[in-house]
Formats: sequence, structure tokens, C-alpha cells
Amino acid sequence: MAGCRGSLCCCCRWCCCCGERETRTPEELTILGETQEEEDEILPRKDYESLDYDRCINDPYLEVLETMDNKKGRRYEAVKWMMVFAIGVCTGLVGLFVDFFVRLFTQLKFGVVQASVEECSQKGCLALSLLELLGFNLTFVFFASLLVLIEPVAAGSGIPEIKCYLNGVKVPGIVRLRTLLCKVFGVLFSVAGGLFVGKEGPMIHSGAVVGAGLPQFQSISLRKIQFNFPYFRSDRDKRDFVSAGAAAGVAAAFGAPIGGTLFSLEEGSSFWNQGLTWKVLFCSMSATFTLNFFRSGIQFGSWGSFQLPGLLNFGEFKCSDSDKKCHLWTAMDLGFFVVMGVVGGLLGATFNCLNKRLAKYRMRNVHPKPKLVRVLESLLVSVVTTVVVFVASMVLGECRQMSSASQVGNDSFPLQVTSEEVNSSIKTFFCPNETYNDMATLFFNPQESGILQLFHQDSAFSPITLALFFVLYFMLACWTYGISVPSGLFVPSLLCGAAFGRLVANVLKSYIGLGHIYSGTFALIGAAAFLGGIVRMTISLTVILIESTNEISYGLPIMITLMVAKWTGDFFNKGIYDIHVGLRGVPLLEWETKVEMDKLRASDIMEPNLTYVYPHTRIQSLVSILRTTVHHAFPVVTENRGNEKEFMKGNQLISNNIKYKKCSILTRAGEQRRRSQSMKSYPSSELRNVCDEHVTSEDPGEKEDLLQQMLERRYTPYPNLYPDQSPSEDWTMEERFRPLTFHGLILRSQLVTLLVRGVCYSESQSSASQPRLSYAEMAEDYPRYPDIHDLDLTLLNPRMIVDVTPYMNPAPFTVSPNTHVSQVFNLFRTMGLRHLPVVNAVGEIVGVITRHNLTHEFLQARLRQHYQSL
Repeated sequence: MAGCRGSLCCCCRWCCCCGERETRTPEELTILGETQEEEDEILPRKDYESLDYDRCINDPYLEVLETMDNKKGRRYEAVKWMMVFAIGVCTGLVGLFVDFFVRLFTQLKFGVVQASVEECSQKGCLALSLLELLGFNLTFVFFASLLVLIEPVAAGSGIPEIKCYLNGVKVPGIVRLRTLLCKVFGVLFSVAGGLFVGKEGPMIHSGAVVGAGLPQFQSISLRKIQFNFPYFRSDRDKRDFVSAGAAAGVAAAFGAPIGGTLFSLEEGSSFWNQGLTWKVLFCSMSATFTLNFFRSGIQFGSWGSFQLPGLLNFGEFKCSDSDKKCHLWTAMDLGFFVVMGVVGGLLGATFNCLNKRLAKYRMRNVHPKPKLVRVLESLLVSVVTTVVVFVASMVLGECRQMSSASQVGNDSFPLQVTSEEVNSSIKTFFCPNETYNDMATLFFNPQESGILQLFHQDSAFSPITLALFFVLYFMLACWTYGISVPSGLFVPSLLCGAAFGRLVANVLKSYIGLGHIYSGTFALIGAAAFLGGIVRMTISLTVILIESTNEISYGLPIMITLMVAKWTGDFFNKGIYDIHVGLRGVPLLEWETKVEMDKLRASDIMEPNLTYVYPHTRIQSLVSILRTTVHHAFPVVTENRGNEKEFMKGNQLISNNIKYKKCSILTRAGEQRRRSQSMKSYPSSELRNVCDEHVTSEDPGEKEDLLQQMLERRYTPYPNLYPDQSPSEDWTMEERFRPLTFHGLILRSQLVTLLVRGVCYSESQSSASQPRLSYAEMAEDYPRYPDIHDLDLTLLNPRMIVDVTPYMNPAPFTVSPNTHVSQVFNLFRTMGLRHLPVVNAVGEIVGVITRHNLTHEFLQARLRQHYQSL
């Protein structure tokens, strides 16, 4: 019920089931994943699972290692390289498909509407032209919205979800085949529908889905198609391929293979090594050159010429040969670039703030309503955008004189762009010969053409036109990002920022008299500043922009601008992707914790209330545990009787020639007592009452050790090897926090697999008679293991016993209760762990740390509890 309450509360703060929230402490809100009304922040939810990057070194895995030799190892590595190459090629083909149909639909739409506008401008029937444009855009956006209704995860750019996956969080449905199909078809409809969205962001998501699904050779959407492919059946391998696929998506979108590699590294991959770097780079190269090969052949008929490296090409930046005073940029321009970075950071922070408020409004007022309301919202945005574009192009534009370069084929345009394409992107609506409509040229073209015009068009754009275009585009792009269509943010941000940069260049040239500056450079820096202020990426975005411009001399100004934009924006809020991750309540782990968090230790943040299993457990106990809990891993323990007697005999326990003082041995019961007293509140009413009773009944002068009290009141313990009942809520506090020797960790999926396959033995037999499962059999159902509630209990004998020791992980990473939080965080983050047991000096497990215990919100709540207890 806690998970249910959390998911409901984080979507609607007026939900009736959250009526008791006023009495909860901030720490309890964090545990339950609810919303803090005073700050209106959505706290991380508890129903997200973590990926397990750590290998489970159990007996089936050791059997595989025994049969592994150098020849098999080389074959495995060769297969992995082949898969990486296949992922890159398939991602490039997906980008080719999207680009081809976006171009086809866009040319069809603009061709029909432009002919109608030219005809109706003389006949006075422009309303008919507007209706034609509305008809095209509404049809395309309607199809895009319908595809999102089929698979809601396909909405948006997908970058926040992929960032979560690379960070180690399993987002349901994010890498399914159905998601890929809805994403690909949806983004081409939404871009062709005239919305202010891009296709580059969804390419990253599409590449990640290809990377996750292709090495599996199976799909839940195509259940009848099965291949016997025994490789890569673990979260570890899958996340590596997702990293490669996401990088290939960036490479295909921008023609930036190195930038794609850095994107996967910067945006979340926890575990990284040299081998993975080479594979990701190779995958990115494969995607880039696959897309380049086919696009060059299809558009120019020159197969093998490699003229179009990515979906978005910035072209070649160079001064005109006739202008000897022109330079791309000078040292004096760096001061202007810094100021532009500050302004870009401020604009990006404003954009993120407005978009966050819109997203919260949608969560409260749109998403709870029937799904048709989401489609209507998308259609409303499409209608407003279409009307604004049409009216602004017809009314607000100015007629500007064409430059001679524009008439004969502008040399400053990239070599890949012919003079025919340049002239076709210049709109002359309502303007006489030798002039063009500057507003229509920006609005009445594909967004990529608008970016090229701002980067390379020698003819001047009116400062008023640029200012109006920026304001209108800013507001509509902010409103559009978040509606129920597949949508990217890179291209709208670049176009909006390029208009800002071109406006700065015009002001410097016309009003300050700096005639040496190159307008294209300022447009590029403005695009980088605005995009950096929104997404807050530094390393990868710098390299992506350098590779897209093919001009290494832009490295320094781009890097300085992005850093200043990020620092300025971070002063006010987070990046747009981090904001949407937070709105979903995903427990994302940052790169490191704050310095003040080292005041906490592992014992302060762990969960001491454990559900565990014994090495040999009856089936009825396992079924009860699995059906009454939602935990994804269980410690395998035995009861620590010997240590209890030593504790009762004296003040010291001697083990392995090391003396441990009783007061320094952290126990689960003592920790729970201490925490309850400091918090004065806990989600479990039973524990709260028990602790309150102890506090009121004790005489301060006659305090006894809580562990000593528990041992004196202990009832007859369960049989150690064959317990007849599972841990339950009916246990008393001392039963729940009995000392337990830790032996290993076993996953829920492993226990369910053992039950489904009948791995057990009878009480009259030895555990050696239990059937053995191989590694392939244990991983056969990956990644969708059977659910315990689907298990047919009539086929199981509840008195049979399961020996879990061959299948548990006997040596997982563990930490001491006294380990500082920064050390715990670094171990958990860098090794990609899912569960981190806390084991004391005598080998007793005293708690477990999961991802939820390391989120910023949870640590902040614990730090407040720490200050209150001082």
C-alpha cells in the first residue's frame, strides 16, 4: 500500500488517499515517495527497480567458468563486437527511415501550402491556405498522439528515461520493441506536423531500444519468434549495449561519434572501462557512416561519397573571400561569448521553470482524465502553433534585400547544400522581386533550414524580426515539450538560440559598429548558450557541436559558453532532463554526494527491518515471503546463537584473536532502538509504540542493553534449517531483530525460478538429491521472469525444502555500519549495485542499503534527523 500511496500522491496532491499526509514527517514522506506540499516537490518513488550490474558468482556461474577457455572467451568477445556493429548499423537505418519520411511529408505539405499562398495572395483567399496548413498539421499530430496512447513511454524525447536506465534504474517498457515502433513513427508525424520539436532526441531513445533488444533475439511483442541465442542474458550485458545504442543515436543524429560516446559516459553510465569505450565508439562510428552512406547515395546519387554525416548538419563556417577583414572569431569576442553564456543560462533556467510548471499542471489536470484529453491537448498546441506561424509569416515579416551570394549560390553555405536548395528555403511572401520575407524564411521552413539560414545567410535579418521570432518560438517550444507526442528538444533549442545569437550580432554590427564580427559564429554561440542553459550538458555537448561544425577552432568559445551557461542555470534550477526525471519520481543517483553527507554513516541510512531466508527453507515459507513482500533480494542467514551466549557472559567477544567491545558491536535491535528514539516517528505503528513504551518505562539510572533484554525474554527459536513459517508482521520486535549471521544474497527472480522448476528435496532426503539447474536454465526467462502470483501452488508440496545455497551470491559487496556515506555512495554508484548489505564486525547482517537509501532527498531527511538527535 505504501507504493500505491506514493505513486498516487506524486501525481495528485489533492488525492483523497493522502489525507493523512499532514501528520507525516519529511523522512516518512521520503520513504513512501510522496509529495512535500511546502516545497511542492515530488520525492523518489519506491516502486522503481534497480538494474544489477554486479555478477552473481554462484555455483551455476562457476560451472560456466570451469568450461571457459581462451577459445570460448575470444568467441564471446567476437560475438559482442558483432552485436555492437549490428546495433550501429540498425540505428543508422532507423535514422535514415525517419529522415526520409520527414522530408517527404514536409516537402508535400510546404509544396501544397506555398503554392496556395502564392495564388491566394493575389485572389484574397489566404484563409483557405491557412485551412490547408491546419489540415496537414492536425492530421500528422493526431497520428502521433494516437501512437503515444498505444505506448505512453514513447512520449517526449526519451532522454530522461534512457538517462535513468544508464544510471541503473529499470523504467518499465522503456526498451521494448513496441516502444521503438511508436517512437519512430510518432516522431516523424510530430515533426512533419509542424510542432516545434526535433527528431534528434528521439533518435537517442531509438538507438537505446535497438541496443537493448537486438542482442536478445526475442521480443515480448513477437512471442512466437524465438532464437536459441545463449549470450548476454544479464542486466550487465544489456546496459552495456544500451550505452552503445544511445551513443549510436547521438552519432546518427549529429554526425558526432565521439560526442555520442561522451554522451553515454556523461549522462549516466555507472560502470565504465576501456573495453566498453572502444565498443561504444565503434558502434557510434558504424551508425554515423551507415547513415552517411545511404543519405549521400539517395540524395545525391553518389554512393560512397559520405557527404551527409548526420541528420542535422551545421555546414561549413567560413568568411567570404571578398571580405579580408572577416574572422570567424577573435580574442575580443570571448568577452561577448561569456555574456551570451550568462544570458543563455538565464533564458534556459526560465525555460526549465516554465516547463516544470506546465508539466506539474499536466500531471494534476490532464493525465488523471481520459486519454482522449491528451490527444485534444496535442491538437490544441498544433492549432495555436500553426496559426502563429502562418500569421507571423504573413504579417510580422519584413522584406529584405537578397545578397548577391543568395542569388547565385551562397559560397558560405556548406558544400552539401546546393544553390537550388538555398534559394528554395528563402520565402518571398508578399515581397517584390529581389527581396524576401525574413520572418517567413524562418517560420515557413523545416527547422534545420532555419538553422542553416541563421548560421550562413549573408543577407541581414531585421532585429525586430529576430526578437519576435525568438519570443514566439521560446513560448511555443516551452509549451510543446511535454505533450503526448514523441518530441525532441535539441533542434528547437538550437534554432531559438541561433536567433538570439544572430540578434546579438546584428546589434553589435549596426549599433556599436563592430564590423569585423562574423554573424554565423555569434548564431552558433547563441545556439550553444541557449541549449546549454536548458540541458546543462558540458563535455559531450561541446564535442557534439564541434563535430557538427567540423571546425576545431570553435572548441574554446563553445566550451567557455557552455560552462558559463551551465553555472548560471544551475544557480536557479536543474537541467530539463533532470527536472523531468524528478517529476517521474525516479531515484536517480548523482555522480557524488555533498560534503556534509559524510556526517552520516551506513548505519544511519540502512534499512534494519529485513525479510530474510534460511539456507534450507520450506516451500511454504518461500511462497509466503514472496507473496507478502515486494523486495527483490533476500539475505540468506542463520541465527547467531554462539555470539548471543558470548554477549551474555561478558563485556567482550573474542573472535579470530580480535577483541570487540559489546558497546561497539552494532546490532539490528540496538540500531532500531536508537533510530526510533531520535526520530520519535516511524512508518510502522508497531515499532513506534514499542519504542515509546521502552522510553517511558525505563529509569534513566537503571538502563540496560536492549540486546540483553531481548535475549532474556527470548522464546524457543525456530528450527534453524527448516523453519515452518516465514518472517511476518506478527513477530515481536525481538524476533524481528534477532542476530543473524550473513551468508549471501539471493534474488527474487532466482527464488521464483527455483520454485517454477521444482528445485527442492523432501525432509527424509539429503540436500544432495535436489535437482541442479545450469546457468542457462537460470537465465532462460530473462528479462521477464515468472511472477510468484502466477505460480500454480497445487503443483508444489509445501513441506518440501529448497536449498538456496548453490544459487545465492555468497560474496556480494558489503560495508561496515561505520562506513561513511560518501564511501557507500561511491561503491554503490561505480559498481552499479542493486543491494548493499551492512554487516557488522562479527559477521551479522544489520541492514541493507538500496538505491532509495542513497537519493539526495533521503539523505537530506536523514541529515535532518541526525541534527535533531545531537
